[in-house]
Amino acid sequence: MNTVVERELELKLILSPERSIPVPARLTYRTNDPFAVHIAFHIGSENPVNWTFARELLVEGVFRPCGHGDVRVWPTKVDGRSVILMALSSPDGDALLEAPTAQVSAWLERTLRAVPPGSEAEQLGIDDGLAELLAPTVADDLWLRDPWPSDESQDGEG
Repeated sequence: MNTVVERELELKLILSPERSIPVPARLTYRTNDPFAVHIAFHIGSENPVNWTFARELLVEGVFRPCGHGDVRVWPTKVDGRSVILMALSSPDGDALLEAPTAQVSAWLERTLRAVPPGSEAEQLGIDDGLAELLAPTVADDLWLRDPWPSDESQDGEG
């Protein structure tokens, strides 16, 4: 069964230290994709801008700076408010987004209740799938037989 945990919230796109613009966003977590979080940014275009990255990265980023490359996340305070900053880089450009810590943390807590840390692989059924793939079949018995019986006679005839 697939469970979806979503949260609509308003982020801020940081344009400069003095200027930011609001960006409506949707955080989505699906138990059938248990390692990932999905964020859709609604920027006024026909289609939202979608980003997917590791849930673990966002969980850790609530407490300490983490990530490298395309996605970096870290906690900070702005005007006395606790926020999470996300730096996103792509060939199309870079963005620095500010998210309210309380809202993101509450949503993450719901995802962690749906799929506790360390149990993500169980959701994918990888062990069951591997067991099924590796289970012996009738065809295996045929495959393992010698296709060219020995030229030597079994009963001593020559």
